[in-house]
Amino acid sequence: MANYVLALDQGTTSSRAILFDNEQNILSIRQHELSQHYPREGWVEEDPMEIWSTQYAAMLEALAAADVSPADVAAIGITNQRETTILWDKATGRPVYNAIVWQCRRTADIVDSLVRQGLTDHIRNTTGLVLDAYFSGTKIKWILDHVEGAREKAARGEILFGTVDSWLVWKLTGGKAHITDMTNAARTMIFDIHKLDWDDTLLRALDIPRAMLPRVCSSSEIYGYVSLPGGDVPIAGIAGDQQAALFGQTCFDAGDAKNTYGTGCFLLMNTGEQVCESKNGLLTTIGIHIAGKTQYALEGSVFIGGAVIQWLRDEMRFFSESRDAEYYAKKVPDTGGVYLVPAFTGLGAPHWDMYARGCLIGLTRGTSREHIIRAAQESIAYQVNDLLDAMARDTGVPLASLSVDGGASRDSFLMQFQADISNCTIRRPVIRETTALGACYLAGLATGVWKDRQELKRLWRCDTLYAPHMETQERVRLLDGWNKAVSRSLDWAPHN
Repeated sequence: MANYVLALDQGTTSSRAILFDNEQNILSIRQHELSQHYPREGWVEEDPMEIWSTQYAAMLEALAAADVSPADVAAIGITNQRETTILWDKATGRPVYNAIVWQCRRTADIVDSLVRQGLTDHIRNTTGLVLDAYFSGTKIKWILDHVEGAREKAARGEILFGTVDSWLVWKLTGGKAHITDMTNAARTMIFDIHKLDWDDTLLRALDIPRAMLPRVCSSSEIYGYVSLPGGDVPIAGIAGDQQAALFGQTCFDAGDAKNTYGTGCFLLMNTGEQVCESKNGLLTTIGIHIAGKTQYALEGSVFIGGAVIQWLRDEMRFFSESRDAEYYAKKVPDTGGVYLVPAFTGLGAPHWDMYARGCLIGLTRGTSREHIIRAAQESIAYQVNDLLDAMARDTGVPLASLSVDGGASRDSFLMQFQADISNCTIRRPVIRETTALGACYLAGLATGVWKDRQELKRLWRCDTLYAPHMETQERVRLLDGWNKAVSRSLDWAPHN
């Protein structure tokens, strides 16, 4: 039996392929950077053909680097940047427009029109999402409205829509499979997460023909085959990146939660088979769907997480390597009363303020570079703590532990401060590639590489535990200062 599983991890800034064996050892990793295009302020695009070519190249290179034949690969799992929207010609397989990336804000006016139509509550109740330009539905409408002839061709089923997973599966199978999984469908703002089907009310409101939409499948099944030299390999697992990380962290039970520290931060809690409707600004979404059973999740997003460290490095030029932030943060015992609220593109959950802007406050004549760097580090943990507080209010259960992953989870100062400010134990795994690992798990379960989720739990290994040590009085004092600083950043930018 084939003992390898290949994970394709298509992210916002790169396409990666990681080859695992059946004991979760990483045999090879290959990565290609992905260009982003900014045709106007607030617009973000990518070339779908570059997404495809970089991902295909990384896949072949990962196999070659490990000297593994496709015949020895049991399955391919796919995980992807979510909400990014691609429309392509069914006959030619060519995109009709660039991919509109999840970060793009061009559809804010379409969002405003949906508000005027009174659809805010319907969207919340049906899709679990808040009405925002972040999601795919308004992006589909924008392309159909702005590409000549696209709407007529879409109505005839000649143009297809897909999130990045759909696009890759279509290309990998030579156009034989036009599908998506439920975790990605749940992020489109046109999918009913209760009925598990596209919502006709929202399709009418956005003038999106059903004929262009992919078939929605579970997150772990065989969708089609990739023909490679040496054999056909089944594509057998798909999940959006954050749900894949939740699964890769073995958060299989209600109450389990993980946070990914990347460019942004994404906190997800498994709420089991019960839909938990947030009263505190979080999203309700599908966590995973396997073997006919849906597990739901609460999700909170921090728009600027690790990106605040990149800002200090690239724009402020406080240091030349991101990893140096930890060194400088430890040079001072505290921030000297300085707070940095990195609301560079507004604030996500639980505030959802598109007009908030960055705020550096509490400066004195004695403020140093080190104080500002430490404040930036702490700002990541404060924002994650806001999400944890919102989840505790929604579920009635404060988290005792949090599984972490992503690039910034390597930062021990940040992880310890997160444990302290949130008063919970932080669990960092040995394998940090949890997004790819989740896709790998899903594909392996569908093809018999692993028997069940219990076997996967036995394989998961913890690297470091960070326990909270901060006194309650100090925690309350720091959080009061943070909340005061956030209040200064809200509703700053002019409304168009």
